[in-house]
Amino acid sequence: MSLQKPVLIDSHAHIYYRDYAGDFDDMLKRAEDAGVSAIVVVGTDIESSRESVELAEKHPQLYAAVGVHPHDAGRVTAGCYDVISTLALSSRKVVAIGEIGLDFYRDRSPRDVQELVFRRFLRIAAELDKPVIVHDREAHTQVMTILREETVRKGVLHSFSGDAKMASEAAALGFHISIPGTITYPGNESLRDVVRSVSIDRMLVETDCPYLTPVPHRGKRNEPAYVRLAAEKLAEVKGLTLEDVARITTKNAGDLFGITLWDQSTKIAYRIRNSLYLNITNRCSNRCTFCPKFDDFTVKGHNLMLNSEPSFEEVMAAIGQPSEIDEVVFCGYGEPLIRLDLVKRIAGELKRQGYSIRINTDGQANELYGRDILPELAGLVDSISISLNAPDAATYSKLCNTPYGENGFSAVCDFIRSATMHIPQVIASAVTVPGIDIEACRVLAESLGAEFRAREYTEVG
Repeated sequence: MSLQKPVLIDSHAHIYYRDYAGDFDDMLKRAEDAGVSAIVVVGTDIESSRESVELAEKHPQLYAAVGVHPHDAGRVTAGCYDVISTLALSSRKVVAIGEIGLDFYRDRSPRDVQELVFRRFLRIAAELDKPVIVHDREAHTQVMTILREETVRKGVLHSFSGDAKMASEAAALGFHISIPGTITYPGNESLRDVVRSVSIDRMLVETDCPYLTPVPHRGKRNEPAYVRLAAEKLAEVKGLTLEDVARITTKNAGDLFGITLWDQSTKIAYRIRNSLYLNITNRCSNRCTFCPKFDDFTVKGHNLMLNSEPSFEEVMAAIGQPSEIDEVVFCGYGEPLIRLDLVKRIAGELKRQGYSIRINTDGQANELYGRDILPELAGLVDSISISLNAPDAATYSKLCNTPYGENGFSAVCDFIRSATMHIPQVIASAVTVPGIDIEACRVLAESLGAEFRAREYTEVG
């Protein structure tokens, strides 16, 4: 299993500007060389919207968005709405209505007019079933109020400049936030704080070129190739690899705009950071209320919905000969110890090849098999992460919907305690579900002899 070249989407570019007239083809080639496989060219008025569509029709890697920027809201007529609607329907390469929104920083159009125009374009997007690309500068409250009141529930707040609370509210409405090259600016810790606190599953990356050029090219013309620099910084802040960020944001942009670059095939073996994960079952012992697979089987850009449970031969073929990995993790989107014999066989083979082995489990295997299975993992497993999730039986039962009733919580505690006698590293974890006493979970985990890790409620994988 070898690492592939990152595939990125620049979700917001203005490459129809004369800034690119002298080196347009070279600019596109530099983007391709940087791993940028698609670019959304975003119009800001009638003329540039037409140009965006023309460019998208001419170049297979380009897509278009059509709209009128709030700076020009004062010049919008009834005829402008008709033109944008016609352009939106003129080509399959038109993937969004935008750039639309509010700009209370420059105030180049009256604010009340900006709001009226913004609402009208949102309604056009709803009628056409198109996502929207929203410009918001110094108008956070008004933008969010309008988005709540209108019916559009898919789009992106481009070049996001709000705080983490606003980002979470936007995500709850169904919107994405897009991270530009400003994330690389030394003084822009506020945007990095947003990135730390919000799930990457709601993020895109963009250049907004020719503006907002990232470090180390700041002060020069921006271009789509530089979206890779924003992605690299996003990866650093999130503790991910560039490949992770490219895969996730490309899936996100693809889902939003209908750009099919994401590898949608089911994964048996998949990478996150420097770990190789094994997805061997979608079955679970519990039905945890916080489990995201009831909505989506995607984890960090990997599709984990199995059509059937893989055999030993299929798993080993999917693994191949992985290099530059720190560990192999039995995890996937199900409870791996439901397939205990397969886990032992694969772990034994991988241990012989020198790999470190970890299992992520809900800790109910002893109840499932009616015996203590942990001695069977001795010598095969280097680390085990067990989902504790609650400090008491009542909370556990409510949160995890265990089929083992009153024994469910005590079974997990006994499993943790037994694991410390057979496996070198034992970690008890808890998801930071609102209302859960994480400190009480920590105290309990440590009393059972395990390390403790809190897992972020908004992050999977």
